[in-house]
Amino acid sequence: MISPQFFINKLKENDIDFYAGVPDSLLKNICAYIADNVDASHNIITANEGAAVGLAAGYHLATGKIGVVYMQNSGEGNIINPIASLTDREVYNIPVLLLIGWRGRPGVHDEPQHVKQGKVTTGLLNTMGINYEVLSKEEDKAEKQIAKAVKAMKETGEVFALVIEKDTFDTYKLQNVEQNDYPLSREEAIQTVAAAMGEKDVVVSTTGMISRELFEYRAAKGQGHERDFLTVGSMGHASQIALGIALEKHDRRVWCFDGDGAAIMHMGSMAIVAEKAPKNYVHVVFNNGAHDSVGGQPTVGLKIDLPAIARAVGYKAAYSVDSMEALNSKLLTLNSQEGPVFLEVKVHKGNRADLGRPTTTPIQNKEALMDFLRK
Repeated sequence: MISPQFFINKLKENDIDFYAGVPDSLLKNICAYIADNVDASHNIITANEGAAVGLAAGYHLATGKIGVVYMQNSGEGNIINPIASLTDREVYNIPVLLLIGWRGRPGVHDEPQHVKQGKVTTGLLNTMGINYEVLSKEEDKAEKQIAKAVKAMKETGEVFALVIEKDTFDTYKLQNVEQNDYPLSREEAIQTVAAAMGEKDVVVSTTGMISRELFEYRAAKGQGHERDFLTVGSMGHASQIALGIALEKHDRRVWCFDGDGAAIMHMGSMAIVAEKAPKNYVHVVFNNGAHDSVGGQPTVGLKIDLPAIARAVGYKAAYSVDSMEALNSKLLTLNSQEGPVFLEVKVHKGNRADLGRPTTTPIQNKEALMDFLRK
């Protein structure tokens, strides 16, 4: 495996020291090393991957230097537009080094949401005309690949990608961890909100730990999972899935269980929810200020006023709670309140070490929910 220090030092030797992107579980060790060893103005965790490409382009315009954009391969969809219409050689011809975590690589077991993306990861790069290398796990070979990438970018001005397999980087534990002291855990908050729902209510839960914790709550209570759409992929789009249901099922209250990173990733969707004004819509953001599912890298979630944003775009009401007492009190009024309503629940970071994953397939989940909605 490659030492994160070795990798970053080799980039620095090639005058590359600017990073932007969205953290990924396969890149968590390298992202942690960057966070601890690169100043905050040169390591920016962005709202989404496309925004990171824009940042790297701006950095290049200001300095003439090459920026690095890191992401999970699921983020390829978010970068297609700025890669094709901004950095491409037929447009502005701006070099960017992509570090792409290869989830779902063919032949390597992974979760269902990563399978298709894994199959098309390199194909998308080929389609976009991006030269790439699958980064070697041996440092001497990796050094040559870095040199090849830098040479290509400097000679052509084009984007180059290093595709990262599982276990490529040695372990590195993040030292500068942003903590908060909110008493509630995310799991406790999810259980409390789910217990307060009506029998006909449905939930659309976002990618990552939130869906896993909701699934386990239902299992522990001996309940079925037919009321919950567990959005295992498509980070940032749970609010729009919930909106699509709410606009068609006026007799049901629809709850979106969102995370701060996911809500921020496509924050413009909140404005669409507000404009469509479904009276049966409740948007709950469990905010711990971190991308908890991929290594705990920080978001700006606890540094901004999410309820104020919700009110500004037109939600009927928006609240923030940070204790069990306040959460229970607010839930007493939410069911009788006209939506769309926004509720931020501030929670501390972390999850149970033995937290499981859904035992149903995405297709089974979809079909069970659709049957429930037809009743």
